[in-house]
Amino acid sequence: MSQQEPVLPQNPAHRSPPTVWTLILISGLSALAMNLFQPSLPNMASYFGVEYRLMSLTVPLYLATSTVVQILIGPVSDQMGRRPVMMVSLVLFLLATLGCVFAPTAGVFLGFRMAQAVVATCMVLSRAAVRDMYEGPKAASMIGYVTMGMAVVPMLGPALGGLVDQAFGWHANFWLLFGVAALTLILFYFDFGETAKGSGKSLLAQFQEYPELLRSPRFWGYSLAAGLSAGSFFAYLGGSPFVGSEVYGLGSAELGLYFSAPALGYFVGNFLSGRYSERIGINRMVLWGSVVNAIGVGTSLFIAVAGMDTVWSFFGFTCFVGLGNGMAIPCGTSGAISVRPHLAGTAAGLSSAIMIGAGAGLSAIAGWLLVPGSTAQPLLAIMWASGLCGLVSILLVIRRERRLRLAA
Repeated sequence: MSQQEPVLPQNPAHRSPPTVWTLILISGLSALAMNLFQPSLPNMASYFGVEYRLMSLTVPLYLATSTVVQILIGPVSDQMGRRPVMMVSLVLFLLATLGCVFAPTAGVFLGFRMAQAVVATCMVLSRAAVRDMYEGPKAASMIGYVTMGMAVVPMLGPALGGLVDQAFGWHANFWLLFGVAALTLILFYFDFGETAKGSGKSLLAQFQEYPELLRSPRFWGYSLAAGLSAGSFFAYLGGSPFVGSEVYGLGSAELGLYFSAPALGYFVGNFLSGRYSERIGINRMVLWGSVVNAIGVGTSLFIAVAGMDTVWSFFGFTCFVGLGNGMAIPCGTSGAISVRPHLAGTAAGLSSAIMIGAGAGLSAIAGWLLVPGSTAQPLLAIMWASGLCGLVSILLVIRRERRLRLAA
């Protein structure tokens, strides 16, 4: 990993720039909160005495709340700085996790599950912090390295969650989340110096700058390319626990192991982003990531339609979803944030909100389409359509840039 001296604000509250390991852990907590308990969903539905379709809302409701949080949090962090906003978010996440543990009904659980979405602030602002310290392709490279390390969490999380559920029950997964969050808060306190100088503007003035981003075709292009590519994965989050348990007959421990398949590809894709983004450019990295994603899901769908799908083909080809996302998301995010560097926090929040909002919708659709007797085909069709739309988005960005160059 090449080093470049980060440029930090002159702030008396500044302690030291966050190390890459701190950024990885902070980002990883958000990923762990999303998928640690996924293999437990069928058992949680039985515990609360509700249908799987209701418990599957834990993903889309979490994502939908994350969308709102990220729209609000960008301007707030641009005004106040990254550090205080992230610290408050970690404390609120700890309280919400306790609420999930002691929830008496599915409805109360879902309410606290939505409150847990405040931790998405940490994932968004860790990327904004990278943009505070680095510029251009270097920022994309560093985001790639951060998310490469973060990919270890969803790689191990579901497998660990399945084993913990089988041994101790689903409540134990949320106690584990609480412990990890507490350790993260301690590390954050000592190793996350402020990276952004406060804008000095009122919150109203910060929100009034949203139109500057929303009028940018490049911002929309990069955000949609990353968001729709990620949409394949979010649809997978909403539907794969059902497919694994009901279609392929997996237990919670087995499901946790298979569920981690996309994270293997995501780890490799983020390594490629970190290593080659500066060399080949953001646009081509997003393009090839989108192509890999679409081809992988398309092949799996073809096998399923032909009636030849197995648990190995379904979960195996999701490695390509992870690989494509690992290439497309860091570079697409960096492109969106770099459109207006003075609005890095706002852009990071809004771009991530677009991604998570699309993911929430796709995850909800996947969960509600899968009913007793369903095959894997509806889920794969949603994943493929989302991937294709992401590919179209980055092609439009590339086409527009070529036309501008020719006009110049």
